[in-house]
Amino acid sequence: MIYITQLIFVKEGKEAVFHEFEDNVLPLIEKFNGKLLYRVRPDNPAYIVAEGEKPYEIHFVTFESESDLQAYMKDDGRLKFIHLKNDSVQSMLLVKGNKM
Repeated sequence: MIYITQLIFVKEGKEAVFHEFEDNVLPLIEKFNGKLLYRVRPDNPAYIVAEGEKPYEIHFVTFESESDLQAYMKDDGRLKFIHLKNDSVQSMLLVKGNKM
């Protein structure tokens, strides 16, 4: 089992485009033995410490294996919406890890 944490920074004014991307690709995660455990959109009071820009959303996802994650990333159903991600996401920080 692998765990993915994503901090997603969305371009100002492109939130609706980002939501359209997410609405189309997040349901595909389960097809690849994955689960979206948390999808958080924190507001300003939620931050105790924030050095630099704050992420628009934070995702915590699991996949059974690295190959499942790679299959999801390369899925044609996901890739047909990738232009929406490219148009709306300024940057993303992805952290992979294991349960301890």
